[in-house]
Amino acid sequence: MVSNLLYYGDNLDILRRYIEDESVDLVYLDPPFNSNQNYNVIFDEKNGSQSASQIRAFEDTWHWNLEAQGEFQKIVDRSDKVSDVMQAFMDFLGTNDMMAYLVMMAPRLIELRRVLKPTGSVYLHCDPTASHYLKILMDAIFGIDNFLNDITWERFNFHADAHRWGRIHDVILLYSKDRENIQFQTQRRQYDEEYIKSHFKSDEEGRLFTTSDATAAGQGPPRMFFGKLIAPKEGTHWRWSQENIDRLIAEGRIVLTKKGRPRIIRYLDEMAGHPIGDVWTDIPEINSQARERLGYPTQKPQPLLERIIKASSNEGDLVLDPFCGCGTAISAAHLLNRRWIGIDITHLAITLVKTRLLDAFGNNLDFKVIGEPVGLEDAIELAKQDPYQFQWWALGLVGARPAEGKKGADKGIDGRILFFESPSDKKSKQIIISVKSGKVTSSHIRDLKGVVEREKAVIGVYISLNPPTKDMNEEAASAGFYKSIELDESTYPKIQILTIEDLINGKTIMSPKYSRNKNGNQTFKRAPQEIKEKAAPWTRQTTILPTTTLDKFT
Repeated sequence: MVSNLLYYGDNLDILRRYIEDESVDLVYLDPPFNSNQNYNVIFDEKNGSQSASQIRAFEDTWHWNLEAQGEFQKIVDRSDKVSDVMQAFMDFLGTNDMMAYLVMMAPRLIELRRVLKPTGSVYLHCDPTASHYLKILMDAIFGIDNFLNDITWERFNFHADAHRWGRIHDVILLYSKDRENIQFQTQRRQYDEEYIKSHFKSDEEGRLFTTSDATAAGQGPPRMFFGKLIAPKEGTHWRWSQENIDRLIAEGRIVLTKKGRPRIIRYLDEMAGHPIGDVWTDIPEINSQARERLGYPTQKPQPLLERIIKASSNEGDLVLDPFCGCGTAISAAHLLNRRWIGIDITHLAITLVKTRLLDAFGNNLDFKVIGEPVGLEDAIELAKQDPYQFQWWALGLVGARPAEGKKGADKGIDGRILFFESPSDKKSKQIIISVKSGKVTSSHIRDLKGVVEREKAVIGVYISLNPPTKDMNEEAASAGFYKSIELDESTYPKIQILTIEDLINGKTIMSPKYSRNKNGNQTFKRAPQEIKEKAAPWTRQTTILPTTTLDKFT
């Protein structure tokens, strides 16, 4: 049985290599929209001022290039409905960025249909920029008959547009793998006060009740009510058999109107609530003050995901999010006792998800992280393939946040760790991190000392792929020590050098032993602690596996 798995890598590759046919009960995906804008994760300083430090989370723009052309040709070669639709898109759109976006989505949606169980469903979250194209594409992949809903989620925070109505909603497309076999549980919301006030009365005991028609559409025979045979209105039938009618009368649940028509008494405390339709106006967008807000640019409210997961899966089912971002779907699935798989292509997202899960669930965790380096050779390979991803991964090893939004503009800072030493602190203290994957020299340490002084940081940490020289160690030692008075009154080297091999082997930064609470580590915004509805049959055990030895986990 699949455990909870967090994959680093391209979701198309992960789906094809590691996710079994018909193994997933529910897919939720919130892919980057083709809205032609760059999103950044913005970190707020804890003294109330907004930090200028940002990190590029992803570029929400897809460009037509040779790679897109090659993927398009692979789709055309399928000679099926998907091929027909994509060729029609090409005739209409041409080789532009929207076409590149659809070419990216098509093979991923094909794979998601493959991994779904016959009882499974997929929720695709998108905005009006591409929703109409994506619906046609999903019609071709999943079948027109398997389209179930075009859900409108009304967001509460929006900006008015000068020349059109303000855009206030997102679209969530719901498709089944097999409409006849889909599992679905109707979700309900509480009655609002105005509805209760206008539709309910109090009985002698103060219990709120209302009455409703005792008939339903169709044809049916008369029934006996209070000794009188009463026929249903034309084109209707009584909702119950004579036996049940007699029981309800004995329980005082049926009354007659002045015109002698039966009605059923319904008590508010026994009613499940309004069935929820395909327009969702009761889930606000995450505002700037929300406890669950983590700073990820496209973060969705957790109640939105909880509604989807409750409706289309059962406890123990497997939920998949192939664009997991900051992990809202994963967090909701874990809270509701579902198994889960999350995939993302950035080490930043993987770090955010791991931090979020630890904050939200503490030791009640059991998940594997697959695709991250676990040995020096893996780290060297990552540094060769993508130095920027290597930097993000290395920062994640020490729990630091990336410092800047643009490559090459770091001013000597690759990452930061923020913490409060005491509840009275008005401004967080910081540890500056510098990451190097190439040649190392003592000048790097001198530069770091200057940055620590300039930024008024308490400690500077130099993380390198290669071992330090003797001169580097001597330069670091000359910086002296930082004394933590508020926390433990211990002293710590002002400048510290750690290698990737040190970190892999468990060595950590020598720094004050702050805790992840409101008066401790402030590097990432802390996710709210969650209370699971029922204890899950697993305990915390985080395992990181090498990409070179991956097997399918089933």
